[in-house]
Order: sequence, then C-alpha cells, then structure tokens
Amino acid sequence: MEGLGNGKFLGLEEVENGPFDLVILPIPLEMTVSWMEGTSNGPSACIEASSQVELFDPILNSEIPCGLSFHTAKEWTSEESTLRKQLDSIQEYVRPWFDGRQFPIVLGGEHGILLPIIQVLEEHPQIDDLSQITLIQIDAHADLRDILNEERYSHGTVIRRCLDEGVGRVIQIGIRAYSEEESRIINDDDRIETWFARDILGVMERNTGWPKLVKRISELEGPIWITFDIDGLDGGLVPSTGTPVPGGLSYWAAVELIESIFKSEKTNIIGADINEIAPGIENRLTQFNAALIATKIIACHISTL
Repeated sequence: MEGLGNGKFLGLEEVENGPFDLVILPIPLEMTVSWMEGTSNGPSACIEASSQVELFDPILNSEIPCGLSFHTAKEWTSEESTLRKQLDSIQEYVRPWFDGRQFPIVLGGEHGILLPIIQVLEEHPQIDDLSQITLIQIDAHADLRDILNEERYSHGTVIRRCLDEGVGRVIQIGIRAYSEEESRIINDDDRIETWFARDILGVMERNTGWPKLVKRISELEGPIWITFDIDGLDGGLVPSTGTPVPGGLSYWAAVELIESIFKSEKTNIIGADINEIAPGIENRLTQFNAALIATKIIACHISTL
C-alpha cells in the first residue's frame, strides 16, 4: 500500500509520457440512474480507495506494477446536453487508448458507458468484427430491456444495445433481478448465455452450477471484454451502489471467476470496465471492493504476459 494515495490508481508513481502498459480510464457518467445516485463520484472514490489495496497478489508472487508502466488518465468530462451526445464523447475519450498498445481498465460511472466502449472496440486492431467478441457480464441485472424510463440508452438497456451493435456472444453471470421481457430474450436469443445466481450460488453445499460455470469460462476462445457491474457482488459487499441486490457473488467467487477468465491460452482479454460504483461516505466498502476487483483483473492480466 502507498499511504493516502496520490490521485493515481493503487497510489503508484506514474510517468506522464508513454508508452504505457496499462491505463486507468475514469468515466463518471450519471444520467439515467434508477434509484440511488452517486455514480458521478464513483471512479474518483475507487481510485482513492485503491491506495489502500495491497500490491502483492499470490498469482504473481510479486507486487504490482511488476515493472510495467501504469497511467491514470484525466477523468472524462462532457458539457453535452443529451445522453446520446455524452455517449459519443465517451467514444472520443476512450478511442486513443484502444489501439492495442495498452490494457485498458475503465471505471464508471453507470453501466451505459459500455455501449461507446463496444462501438470503439470495432476499430481495435485485434478485432476484425464485433461478432468475434464475447462479452462477459457480471451483474445482478440482465440489462436487456429495450427501453427503461423512456430511454433506449439507459444503464438498464445497455446489453441489448451492445447486441444491436453486433456483439457475437454475451455470457451473463450472477443475474437475479430481471423482467418478463428480459426473460423472453434470454430464452429466445442464442447469443445470450445466462448463468443465474440461484443456479450457481444457491445452496452451495449441493450446488453443481458453480464448477460447471468455472469450467465453461476457462474453455472460452477469442477476444473477450469483461464488464463487471459492481452490483454483481452480493448487496452486503456493495451497499452504496445504485441498486444493491442480495444473493450475489462473494468476493472469493469473483476472484475465482476472474482468474478462470484469464486461464485459457486461447482467449485474448482486450480490457475491462468496472461500473455502477457509487461511493459510500461513512461506509466505504463499495468503492474498496470495486478497487479490489479492478486490481485482481490487473494482476491476472500481468500474469499472462
């Protein structure tokens, strides 16, 4: 740990000029929240909390940064008046970092940040077409509605919009709050593979769903983007996120899942976003857990180099 932090992720000392091996991109979008507010402060709170995260990870047997060059980018801002234009400005913000030279970790911000990320990924040098991408979604919610609160580009519609863009496959993990409309889509769309929380986490002592999921994830191939809605964790671990839901992943389940994603030699993990971070003031557990998840993804990425 590096004391009280310096505005840089994990409190690491950074150089201003590249090339960089890994970049942290804070995107504090907050325009379509359905219940509790605060995602506009989520990325900065996560970065602050990350200064208290241990740099040693047993998967590396060393301390991060392991000789790599890190960069915490200046936070995204926009004065655009409409959601659609704000999403367009996010495209322009992330585009310079999606050239395949550095591994991007995006901190949000509501889950709607994923759509402009996916749209820019079509230009990524390691991707010929969005149909090649597997989107691994850890989430309490399916986010497959066509419209939520009269908005097509809401945090609750973002996976539907990504499929509209041409994403080839979505693997949803931990889903436990979804509508009748979303249930029909899950059943009818062959591009969607959903592992419901009850099936993989319920009554663990006689549950066979979790080992099946881990095996499935470790056998994936091709380019992957990880989108980790922090409410995919059990609500007790992220009490200040917008819509905390009980019955989600434990911290150790999340660790095993992330390690399994990086295990296959046939996959290419392009990057990840950790979203719906809404900081608590008296209880800082939500932003700290978000920082832990981001750090685990970083450690697993480093382990593959």
